[in-house]
Amino acid sequence: MTSVATLQPDPAPIKACTISRDVQNFELLIDDMENALGESWGDLSFDDAVQFMGQPEASTLEFVAIAVDAEDEDDLTRIAEIIHSAKAQDIKVMLIADQLSPIALHQLLRLGADDFLPYPLPDGALQDAIERLRQAAAPAPVAAPPSAAPTISLVPDPEPEVVASPKFKAKGDREGVVLPVHGLAGGTGSSTFAVNLAWELATLSKTDAPRVCLLDFDFQYGSAATYLDLPRKEIVFEVLSDTASVDSDTFLQSMLTFNDRLHVFTAPADMLPLDIIGPEDIGRIVDMAAANFDYVIIDMPKTIVVWTESILTRAHVYFALLELDLRSAQNILRLIRALKAEALPHEKLRYVLNRAPKFTDLSGKSRVKRMAESLDITIELQLPDGSVQVTQANDHGLPLAETAAKNPLRKEIQKLAKSLHDLNKGVESGKA
Repeated sequence: MTSVATLQPDPAPIKACTISRDVQNFELLIDDMENALGESWGDLSFDDAVQFMGQPEASTLEFVAIAVDAEDEDDLTRIAEIIHSAKAQDIKVMLIADQLSPIALHQLLRLGADDFLPYPLPDGALQDAIERLRQAAAPAPVAAPPSAAPTISLVPDPEPEVVASPKFKAKGDREGVVLPVHGLAGGTGSSTFAVNLAWELATLSKTDAPRVCLLDFDFQYGSAATYLDLPRKEIVFEVLSDTASVDSDTFLQSMLTFNDRLHVFTAPADMLPLDIIGPEDIGRIVDMAAANFDYVIIDMPKTIVVWTESILTRAHVYFALLELDLRSAQNILRLIRALKAEALPHEKLRYVLNRAPKFTDLSGKSRVKRMAESLDITIELQLPDGSVQVTQANDHGLPLAETAAKNPLRKEIQKLAKSLHDLNKGVESGKA
């Protein structure tokens, strides 16, 4: 006779837990957890979390989502203990932060959190984060055994290349040209443009090239380090956290040099809020860069932030990248309206159309003209589509000049760099 107990299905193992002071403060997180995991998740308070980590049931957890807000900043020690307990059990930690201060957020990320999401959660963000954690936890594929015995080499493996900081001393003897680059919509290629423009300026001459630096001010998704295959130094966060005590020598030490030509201030190693730094702080960094370099290229975040004004007022030319689509057109109108409302120098904007129509595309050329007329702007530069070679160069961590020198996009950026340098030299000669 079959026992009634055997007819009851075993409860599904718990794959994840939310941990918070009160999960009801994060109602949207509850909905997203249910959508992503169904009934295979639970909830723990801070008090119960550490104790649960030591129980056998914790072995089935894939991750924990620790939800914190501003009221939890006085309880960081207990939250840190929870993170340590989870990592000791090889459980992934996802941090959900609502109005947490930048310093507190950075401390928790440094303790070992594997991912960070802002609250309220963007649509699909939790599911994407779960997939990333699962991919990171997946075992690496096992290589097939070699058919023949491997040969033993007596030559040692080459040492990894050490990327050095700038070798010159900070003298403050320059008046650098500040050239921010701002994408007016996602995917307009602003970071690619900034990296390649900086490299073309830095390599204008083999003997008398200008001194160029690239500042990656997209503190969350900055990709200049990726596009140039550079590591991200911890000192970057220290500089951003306390600019008042940073002098030019310290600032230079926080930079990295690419191929002995281009000096790069990368984005921080951890994802940080864009307001971690204020207008005076950002102005101090740009002023130090301009005092020690001939050209300062700034890769801006897509978002307008409190310190955007500081960059705009210092900029000689402010490149605004767009594409031939409705979202770019709408964003241009919003940006111009916002700048005019604050009486900011919107006339510094130079509009750059990326992936512009080819010379023979008369219909596309007509659309560009109508777009400029309807927005009452002048599109001063049209960049051709660099196609797959751009993605390949970025993935390899090299500028286009090093991987696809004949690419049409590279040629246009090269011409722009030369014209900017010639114009700057003409201005300097006029001053003299």
